[in-house]
Amino acid sequence: MQKNPALERTRRLAESPIPQLLLRLSLPAVVGMMTAAVYNFVDGAFVGQAVGSDGLAGVTIALPYMLILMAAGMLIGFGAAAQVSIKLGEKQTEEAERVLGNAALLSVIVSVILTVSGLLALNPVLKLFNVSDAVGQYARIYLGIIILATGLQLTGYGLNSVIRAEGNTRTAMWTLLIGVLLNIFLAWLFLFIFHWGIAGAGIATAISQGVSAVWVVRYFLGGRSTLRLRWRFIRFDWEISRKILLIGSPMFALQVASAMMYGVMIHQLNRFGGDQAVAVWGSVYRFMMLVAMPVFGINQGTQPAIGFNFGAKRFDRVKKALLTGILYASTITTVGFAIAYLIPAQVISLFVAKGALDRSELIDLGVHATRLCFLLSPLIGFQVISATYFQATRKPRQALFLMLSRQAFLIPLLWILPQYFANGLDGVWMAWPFADGAASILTGICLYFELQHLDSRHQESTFASAEASLAAENLTIPEDAV
Repeated sequence: MQKNPALERTRRLAESPIPQLLLRLSLPAVVGMMTAAVYNFVDGAFVGQAVGSDGLAGVTIALPYMLILMAAGMLIGFGAAAQVSIKLGEKQTEEAERVLGNAALLSVIVSVILTVSGLLALNPVLKLFNVSDAVGQYARIYLGIIILATGLQLTGYGLNSVIRAEGNTRTAMWTLLIGVLLNIFLAWLFLFIFHWGIAGAGIATAISQGVSAVWVVRYFLGGRSTLRLRWRFIRFDWEISRKILLIGSPMFALQVASAMMYGVMIHQLNRFGGDQAVAVWGSVYRFMMLVAMPVFGINQGTQPAIGFNFGAKRFDRVKKALLTGILYASTITTVGFAIAYLIPAQVISLFVAKGALDRSELIDLGVHATRLCFLLSPLIGFQVISATYFQATRKPRQALFLMLSRQAFLIPLLWILPQYFANGLDGVWMAWPFADGAASILTGICLYFELQHLDSRHQESTFASAEASLAAENLTIPEDAV
């Protein structure tokens, strides 16, 4: 007899050993996220090699808006995914489909808002960053294309989180892989074969995002999914939408704060190092993402395991999923730290054209910046997974507080620390390890008390189950056993 795929996925969430479950849920996400990080890395290297350091600085200046796009996708996607995981854990499939329908509608509404506001704010934002004319012209071309493709990215990224939440991680992985691999190929084709310059990089991104969006929508309409995208559920429901936005708000706020932080970062880099520092930051940031994106993959695999078992009141499995996720994520960030200190020159050189007059200067500055920024990077995995635990267990305020803590420390440090370094630029780089350390200490304190509460709930649940079992056998629990 053929197994029902949806029931099989639900059984795995409820019964599989946690280490194997997290590997099964996270590995496709890690592969997808790693592929996206490789694309981001390779795309930056392509631009640096084909267009030059000014082009690399131009696409780096586009980063804050792209983070806002990601924030909107996480607002809808993570909020809907958390709700879907819990509804499936509670065996409420139709309610989960209502969540999916509202997520699709919210994606359309938010896309329109971001496209219009992005086009209106483009020139004022570039002026605010105080970029040079040479870099500004590249940023304006690239950002204009990205803004027009907003709806495609939001649909593909946002709804892909729901695919993962229903347990179908393989399809979620292929959604990312198809878009990213196509993006890499088209960027190479448009930059090195057609010689379209910075516009080629933007067009490649827009096309690949469109393909991913079509793939996701077709999945939910084609009958292969646990949940179906039904027209009768694509209508605004305030209560469902409110919960999506509330649960997704921590990740949204985190990314918006990241966009603000990177805006401050670019301003300070221009102030203390000029176009050269911004170009170097473009390479350092892409290396950071190469390390961070697999952590986000672990994060996305951990979330449904925690959310499902929390909804099913399996608190022992919730705790084990949390600790296992932290272990996996911290291993990745430690490997990134080792690379940053052992072979940084080899990494940075990939972004600098071989014939560039300032090649050695750019590489030396990049090596120095990488080592300073990665000083406490092994702590990031712990901080990310711990904050997501609060989101997955329906504690959005605590999750928001912890997810914002790193940015909350980093933004003022970017202004303050340069005053205490003879080379103000070193103060900008050193803001990163200071923020990582402070945020991790704060997260550790909050998590300690939460785990105490979780252990208490597990004991209560175990006792209630024992009491019900004994009652079924017409037995009683002696008072001295309580």
